[in-house]
Amino acid sequence: MTKEQPEIRTETCQIELPQAIIETFARFLVPEIRKYYDSEQGQREFAEWQDAQGKTK
Repeated sequence: MTKEQPEIRTETCQIELPQAIIETFARFLVPEIRKYYDSEQGQREFAEWQDAQGKTK
């Protein structure tokens, strides 16, 4: 039995966000991304991604 893939929507919305909101979100998100990539799991998954990228080139 295969799992059905969700429908992928390709339309985009044009939304302009104030720069302050973008900067606030970045201040929250960047440290979380760094923590993830510093973790064992993040490093392992990044290495797997790098291997996959090397095989597709």
